[in-house]
Amino acid sequence: MEFEQVLQKRHSVRKFQKKEIPEETIQKILQLANLSPSAGNLQARSVVIVKERAVKEKISDIALGQTFIAQAPVVFVICAETKESEIKYGEQGRKLYSIQDATIFASYLQLAATSYGLSSCWVGAFKENELREILDLPAETVPIAIIPVGVSDESPYITSRKSLEKLIKKKI
Repeated sequence: MEFEQVLQKRHSVRKFQKKEIPEETIQKILQLANLSPSAGNLQARSVVIVKERAVKEKISDIALGQTFIAQAPVVFVICAETKESEIKYGEQGRKLYSIQDATIFASYLQLAATSYGLSSCWVGAFKENELREILDLPAETVPIAIIPVGVSDESPYITSRKSLEKLIKKKI
């Protein structure tokens, strides 16, 4: 799939077929996401791969009851590794750069999944401390996004975008 097609095809999907995703495809998606840029090339991000139904259901519960999370064959929880950035960049690294590293990785992951004909949805509404507990994450590992991935079982709702006139703040 051409890159422009990947960008145009990526939409949030909240209903997935019960088709499993081959481990090889999961690894390829992660390899591509791992090419994402990061502050100082520290790559201060990590990912938890969730396939167990019971764990996905717990995650759904603490994500404001978004049950589609549990229906996806695989769920990626993208995390910021705050200490890794803090060592080099201090508080700015902990509070911002590690978060940026994780969000860029998550975006690349969604685009990589799309390139393999898969669909996803960025879920940012969740109870952070409860998710950390479910996944047994240390305090310095901050969950940033939950991304369920699978084969779409719906036609995604296509949202409109701001015009470039509204998007561009100013030209200097």
